Amino acid sequence: MKVLLVDDHILIRKGIMLLLENEGFEFCEAQDGPEALAAISCNCYDIVLLDISLPGQNGIEVLKLIKRERPNLPVLMLTMYQEEQYAIRAMRAGASGYLEKNSPPKILVEAMKNICSGGIYLSEKLKNLIAEEVILGHKPDSHRHSELSDREFQIACQLSYGKTVKQIADEIHLSVSTVSTYRSRLMSKLSIKSNSELTLYMIQSGIIQ
Repeated sequence: MKVLLVDDHILIRKGIMLLLENEGFEFCEAQDGPEALAAISCNCYDIVLLDISLPGQNGIEVLKLIKRERPNLPVLMLTMYQEEQYAIRAMRAGASGYLEKNSPPKILVEAMKNICSGGIYLSEKLKNLIAEEVILGHKPDSHRHSELSDREFQIACQLSYGKTVKQIADEIHLSVSTVSTYRSRLMSKLSIKSNSELTLYMIQSGIIQ
């Protein structure tokens, strides 16, 4: 089973490969979106393991580009972000599964094998989130964040954790002015005026804890 592992932290990539070295996987690596897209353009893979926090384009944006180039290539999002934050967005963008990095290795292996067999991987938590979306729909008061772009949502989460605009800019390799523009847009869409109000909204919406 040939796997493309996309993560900007080399220690994370090596750690995953070490954990799964006896499971019959053949790994190739990429550290960002352009490298991942270049890899899939000239190689065949059975599955892509894709992080969300990448330099430049975030993982959701990269996922959309991968599915545009290779619609049938399954992608498992493997990230530190909790399912409440990005899972629904990832599945809508074409992911075949979503798994937090703190999951046991046996769960990762199970998810990969299931996806490569043509299935999808949904944890119980994610099944409940999807059921809630279907049953409740998007209520304007409680789902204002559904109007945010993927980048705006990413920055909203980071601001909610107390990161400054400069810290976010350095982390995702954008200029401070660009991140500030995203911040202004997301605040306007959420009808929020301060970072403390944003944090409260994200907690009440169940996006962060």
